[in-house]
Amino acid sequence: MNFTADNIFSIQNDEQFTQLALEIFKHQATNCAVYAEYILHLKINIDEVKDVTQIPFLPISFFKTHSVLSSKNPIQIAFSSSGTTGMIQSSHQVTNVKLYEQSYLQAFNQFYGAIEEYCFLALLPSYQQRAGSSLIYMVNDLIEKSKNPQSGYFLYNHDELFETLKDLKAKNQKTVLIGVTYALLDFIEQYEINFPNLIVMETGGMKGKRKEMVREELHEQLTKGFRIKAIHSEYGMTELLSQAYSLGAGIFNCPKWMQVLIRDTNDPLSLIPQGRTGGINVIDLANVNSCSFIATQDLGKIYPDGSFEVLGRFDNADIRGCNLLVQ
Repeated sequence: MNFTADNIFSIQNDEQFTQLALEIFKHQATNCAVYAEYILHLKINIDEVKDVTQIPFLPISFFKTHSVLSSKNPIQIAFSSSGTTGMIQSSHQVTNVKLYEQSYLQAFNQFYGAIEEYCFLALLPSYQQRAGSSLIYMVNDLIEKSKNPQSGYFLYNHDELFETLKDLKAKNQKTVLIGVTYALLDFIEQYEINFPNLIVMETGGMKGKRKEMVREELHEQLTKGFRIKAIHSEYGMTELLSQAYSLGAGIFNCPKWMQVLIRDTNDPLSLIPQGRTGGINVIDLANVNSCSFIATQDLGKIYPDGSFEVLGRFDNADIRGCNLLVQ
């Protein structure tokens, strides 16, 4: 099979994406046991799948109940989802963590530029205080690779964060503040900061600490609190090794090895046209060793340029920190 990391992360156009996606589909339909069984129950002939729109998407809930693997290599790390007490967590068993590292490093570079130019500040208490977070793994690496002595975590040290932000503003240092939603709101309620060039990236989720808010209201509060023009976001989850990024207005763009399709909420095997709201299906080719075709529990719509918007969750979906604000 011709799907090395070099091929995955060097995709430049839709034709290359489609060709590689079909190769990975045929591999996973044979080598990922739970996906193969799912396809068998759907009575889908693998050889008749000639386009990405014909590929069946595995419901994301299978990551809670099954080992989703298409590789026989040893598991290097297992990422687990967040959740309330007693909730069954998803587990993404990763046999090649370098794929995850290359995915988030190359995606950041695609959307923001060289990591070494930035200082990374993290306000992620709920993630930091549990094991198995793929977000913490990524932020740890971004902090290390930034090589900026002021990069780091702040947990509940809002005083120190405030002083650090003031110093970085005075230095005109490119800075990313990545934070869980409720912690960012807690911060701006205590401090007034005016840092127009600051990139504030919210990862979603009130984690039961605050009442959920619609995106427009949340982003209005955060832009006023930090005196910035837009709030950035990342759309990622435990079950994926890639993230899409929003540079404002809640509109996300995927890296070149990731695509989003929208399925009919009443007929999950059917896709719907651009501009209509439905269930978000994600193709993540970096998931080559698990399953690259995931039917999420998120609702959204896509636009003609391939960008997409997240609009909510299915009613029976678990509440999770997947950068989702129900409107």
